[in-house]
Amino acid sequence: MSKPLLSVIIPCYFNQDNIAETIDRLRSVAADIEPVMDLEFVCVDDGSEDQTYTVLKSLQEQYPRQLKVIKLTRNFGSNNAVLAGLKFADGDTNLILAADLQDPPELIPKMTEYWLKGIPLVVANRTDRNDPFLNTIFSGIYHRLMRRFGVRNVPKGGFDMILFDRRIKEDLLRLDEHNTYLPYLLMWMGYDYVNIPYERQKRTVGKSRWTFSKKVKSFIDSFVAFSFFPIRMISITGVCLGLAALIYISVIFYYKFINRIPVEGWSSLMIVILAVSSFQMIALGIMGEYLWRTLDASRKRPNFIVDNVIDDTPERQ
Repeated sequence: MSKPLLSVIIPCYFNQDNIAETIDRLRSVAADIEPVMDLEFVCVDDGSEDQTYTVLKSLQEQYPRQLKVIKLTRNFGSNNAVLAGLKFADGDTNLILAADLQDPPELIPKMTEYWLKGIPLVVANRTDRNDPFLNTIFSGIYHRLMRRFGVRNVPKGGFDMILFDRRIKEDLLRLDEHNTYLPYLLMWMGYDYVNIPYERQKRTVGKSRWTFSKKVKSFIDSFVAFSFFPIRMISITGVCLGLAALIYISVIFYYKFINRIPVEGWSSLMIVILAVSSFQMIALGIMGEYLWRTLDASRKRPNFIVDNVIDDTPERQ
């Protein structure tokens, strides 16, 4: 009887300098768990404009029976690159790993131990991170907000490195969601899980392509996909403004008709108009985010388009 197979999905974007080291460390980990599991590495080049794909092809030639290379036509984003990798993965279980080695591959043996015991979902959650101060602060705020208003069962500290069973992969691919955040989507499914705490390492090679605009999009995607809180806040703010307007009208009425005091002041009126107008524009923007994502889902465009696949791994029985 063949051993179970673990597929390690690695989205790659401008990783020419560190992907070789990533594969070396993964092969060292593979040597540790080979008595009980086989490993395959599924690397997805997400439209890199450096030599990432060239390096991946060279690595695949060195390890043809263990490494698959998927090239996308352009940059579709990390989440969609992971979905592409899952489509071509043959594993009985799957693990998402960033190529920058900030999440240590050495956690894999412990994660697979839980899966072998029957746990369908294993999460490596960050208890600390060696990142710039502002990144750490904003990341902490983001995950706390998501725990409060989005997916409440997620572990503290954030997480990207996740191991999950084949049936969860099939559920994930069947959902085929657009503009979402895969780690939270996996937690939203509600499967039992265990979490393994670790300290996120400092990036030593290459430069992160996780830009501010991508962080903002991820933040918006997460809230729109998993929470109705922004829409609810519009309703609450509207009620509060209505009550404030009613109180203001009552005060004006009192001064003008009860105390016979002339009420003047265009400045205060303009402040009220500007405040209400800005709220209306923000409300329209929030509703527009929801409507845009509804439109994007209704068009049923694919999350990714594959340009080329290099796969010489043996077929599984």
